Parts: sequence; C-alpha cells; structure tokens
Amino acid sequence: MKKIILAISVGALFSTMTQASEWGYIGEHGPKHWGHVSKVCETGRNQSPINLTETVTSELKPLAIDYQGQVTTLTNNGHTLQATITGNNTLTVDGKLFELKQFHFHTPSENLIKNHQYPLEAHFVHQDSDGNLAVIAVMFDIGGANQELTLLTQKLPGKGDAVPVSFPVKDLLPPTQKYYRFNGSLTTPPCSEGVRWFVMKQTKTLSTKQENVLASVMGHNNRPVQARNARVVLDEK
Repeated sequence: MKKIILAISVGALFSTMTQASEWGYIGEHGPKHWGHVSKVCETGRNQSPINLTETVTSELKPLAIDYQGQVTTLTNNGHTLQATITGNNTLTVDGKLFELKQFHFHTPSENLIKNHQYPLEAHFVHQDSDGNLAVIAVMFDIGGANQELTLLTQKLPGKGDAVPVSFPVKDLLPPTQKYYRFNGSLTTPPCSEGVRWFVMKQTKTLSTKQENVLASVMGHNNRPVQARNARVVLDEK
C-alpha cells in the first residue's frame, strides 16, 4: 500500500499543473488548508520541512551522487520553477539506486538549518524502482552571482510555459557533499511521508538580483516548518 501511495504521489509531483486550483501558498488555498486536499498534510507525524536543530553526530556514509546528464527545460507549473533533465543521473543510498526525476526551487528556503532560513532552496527529487523517494536539498545564500542560475533566469517562463536551457545537472551541487539526514515527506500536497531527506551542509551562492528575479516569478512558495515530533536529525561528521 505504501508503494502505491508513493507512486501516486510521484505522479502528482511530476505533473506540471498538479491540483493548481486546489492548493497554493496564500489565503484559503494556503498551507493551513492543505488538509482539505490531502489529510496527511494535516495529520502526518513526519512532515517536511523542518528546522534542523539539535542534530545527532553520526558516521554517515558519503552520498554516492552520479549526475551525468543535462538540464534541458525549465517549466513554470504555477507552484515552482521545475527543471527537466536527461541522461543518467543517480543517487545510491542504503544500498538502493535512486534516479533523479526533476529538481525545483523554493523562495525562501523551506528547511531551516539551525534556525537560519536561506533565500533559495533547490530540491533534487529521486525515485527508486519500488517508488520510494529521496530528496537532496541545496541551500543558496547571498553572495556572488551563480552561473547556473544565470542560465536558468535568462528567460523565465510564464505560468504554464516552459523554456529551453542547457547545462550539466551536477553543476548545481556544492563541491563538498557533507549532509544532514532525516525522514520526512513531500513538502506539497499530497504530503506523502516515507521520504529520505538529505540537506547539504555547504551552500551555493546567488546574487540579490537573482534572488529578486526568482522570487518575482515564484513568490513565497515555501511551506512553513513542521513539528519535528520524535524524529532524529543525523549530522555527518
């Protein structure tokens, strides 16, 4: 049953206009009302995002990330800017091979690291052959202009539109890949749980201009942090 639910979640997540009229980030369609779209958003005990505090140091294995493909398209699905990718792009964790399906952005960041919220967070969404999900989150902080974001923001798509873009997927990852790990959920309806989360410790940079451009298109599309409950956040040495 869990696999069926996750498969449905993935199908919803990858749809370009998933329930666009049923949920959003403000007013009567905002996060406080997502329980009307999916009850799990309201009743789940392992919801994402969270504030990564009081972490537990652990001997975590390095993430086996092998991104060989290219970013090809950037789509505005009404909730976020989501990239389509081609080629072989995988993450191996817990002895399982996960394939990168897409990545997308949130302004400002959804997860917080030790109470700090970043201006931008990218989510790299992976799926294994059983339908299980794993998300790598990369934070962007204000600094120098980001070359890859410059390519992405040269011509941003309007709602429901897509534009071509081309650069290696791996270029959006930080060079040092130490991370935090916790169990969570999708951060949008249906908020399905059982998602492996890996939040990179090292950040990338973006300029204030890039932040403003992205925010002007996506708005504030961040779900507020959720109750941590009994979850442990592991911190790689």
